[in-house]
Amino acid sequence: MGSFSLVHWVILILVVILLFGRGRISDLMGDFAKGINSFKKGLADTDTPPATPPAPKAPPAQITDASGAPVAHNTTEDVRR
Repeated sequence: MGSFSLVHWVILILVVILLFGRGRISDLMGDFAKGINSFKKGLADTDTPPATPPAPKAPPAQITDASGAPVAHNTTEDVRR
């Protein structure tokens, strides 16, 4: 009682075709396919990173004393001594 036989499915398909017609069903399926393709393109666009190169790093600022001469930075070797 719960399942349909082959005859039931054929009658159901014929009724659907008579109600909607062949043209409307194919239009609906075409719109459905366009929606799927648009969704796939949207997913593909979000997966690709932007093509902008990273910004160049600025060189470190040089420390000078009162006379304008550069001052050497402390390194790990200087700290150990």
